Amino acid sequence: MDTIRVREGEGFDLKAVEGYLREHVEDLPEGDLEVRQFSSGASNLTYLLKIGGWEGVLRRPPLGPIPPRAHDMGRESRVLARLHEPYPLAPRPYCFCEDESVMGAPFYVMERREGVVVDNEFPEGVEPTREMGRGISRTVADTLVGLHAVDPYEADLGDLGRPEGFLERQVEGWIGRYEKARTDEIGGVGPLTRWLSEEIPESPEPTIIHNDFKLNNLVLDPDDLTEVRAVLDWEMATVGDPLFDLAVSLSYWTEPGDPRELKEVMPTVTSTPGFMTRKEFMERYAQTSGRDLSKMHWYMVFGYFKLAAILQQIYARWEKGQTTDERFADFDGRVRTLILYANHLIERGDL
Repeated sequence: MDTIRVREGEGFDLKAVEGYLREHVEDLPEGDLEVRQFSSGASNLTYLLKIGGWEGVLRRPPLGPIPPRAHDMGRESRVLARLHEPYPLAPRPYCFCEDESVMGAPFYVMERREGVVVDNEFPEGVEPTREMGRGISRTVADTLVGLHAVDPYEADLGDLGRPEGFLERQVEGWIGRYEKARTDEIGGVGPLTRWLSEEIPESPEPTIIHNDFKLNNLVLDPDDLTEVRAVLDWEMATVGDPLFDLAVSLSYWTEPGDPRELKEVMPTVTSTPGFMTRKEFMERYAQTSGRDLSKMHWYMVFGYFKLAAILQQIYARWEKGQTTDERFADFDGRVRTLILYANHLIERGDL
């Protein structure tokens, strides 16, 4: 995973963070704390910490005002502490700091899992093949099935969410978040949100869900990209509808026949020859999980709307000057693309 120098204005106090680590993390070696920043990601800020031969990863919320209950570092750390044993792909947390005087916000530190993250391009020196694309596709699908197979109660995570009424709350909540972050008027939002509210299906048996499961949240083995070493970014994990989780994952999954504008929303390698199409991914998930996917049309429409709402929240922060990261300057156009595509799926009536 690529790192860069810590961006200016992020208030990373090396001395304060190192002092906290030495009080709360066991067996740290001698030496000074070194910090680099992971360059990817558009939400939480993530840093690579090094002291001698020890490494850890620090996560904190984004700069500027954030929605209530969002970016809860304490909750994410507690989820990992309980999930790490039954689902070893979840990294082990070392400590959680709620004292905002240390670096201006709560944060937690977890173990580092070395590997590569494949996003909009393959690692340097890797020549993709159809077989590789197929293998990575199977890995992503099976890793999600594996998470959904974890018993929430055996993992002591039965109290993580409220499965009853899960989809209704998701629809209401994400519509509300979109409206609160609205900047420009986009035609089609009204009909889309009404359809989502009126057509909510009945959920299957609840499971632990990641809520942001996608290819670039997986750490892959650099010697074999079809092997996964870790699943990252657990801030929105809960107990809820597994098909909702599947749809969220597939809203990021593009394929060769998609419109150019849709591929450019969140560029990814999944449109490379050999990768499964979204329908093939669903078939793999259905076969290995045994779940009925006959209602996936609704879930996919909602998946695209949720992604639009997330990007709209990020764009609103950029427009208000709460973040100066120029990567977010064109997110309004991406939101528009997602809203239009979600309406297209409604009109088409299938996937």
